[in-house]
Amino acid sequence: MADFAVQALKRVLLPVAVLLGVMITLGLLITKVMMHVWPLTVEDSVNRELERDRTHDISLVSLVFSTLASTPAIIAVTVLAAIVLRLTLKRWRESIFLCAGVCAQALVFFLTTLVIDRPRPDVEHMDTSPPTSSFPSGHTSAAVALYLGLAVILYRVADRTWLKRAAWLLLLVPIGVALTRMYRGMHHPSDVAASFLNGGICVLVMTRAVLNRTGIPAPGTKARRLTTAKA
Repeated sequence: MADFAVQALKRVLLPVAVLLGVMITLGLLITKVMMHVWPLTVEDSVNRELERDRTHDISLVSLVFSTLASTPAIIAVTVLAAIVLRLTLKRWRESIFLCAGVCAQALVFFLTTLVIDRPRPDVEHMDTSPPTSSFPSGHTSAAVALYLGLAVILYRVADRTWLKRAAWLLLLVPIGVALTRMYRGMHHPSDVAASFLNGGICVLVMTRAVLNRTGIPAPGTKARRLTTAKA
């Protein structure tokens, strides 16, 4: 149990804590230090241009992507995918990996918004603003963690080359979500860019900790090995 706790601290808690520090630092730089430095100086222009280009059809598509990354949808897809993976693969590893990645990004996102207070873009908002900072985009980071996580799993378990390649098409979902959140006036470009870092790093951390053979050993594993060796 002690070895399990040490490995969990080393491979999960410490990297996620470092990521949180990086996200908060980025947020402070963007909102306090570099707001008058390019490319941050053109962010408002990007949001206004997207607002001018709104059409009925594009708005409908954007609503679909935004809904896909809403909290209820992310929770539902994550739980459903975890159940399917458990029943299909007959093991817990991939399910734990997916849930851990999504939960980690949510924790980093939430704690970052407690420190960083960034207003939404100064354009018409097509969605109701949640009571969190614009930095980072929770929709985008959740979509990255979920769909990148699914892509990693499918790439690893697929036994055909075309399936391995097709798995990466899932990345089109978080890309679509990122564009959607800017189009709908809910986030600045730097908000969604930082969210790719949050979601991507969380997937990387959980890949090393859970999916790889050098991941966290189950509690009691070391004790069972010692008992077996003595026998």
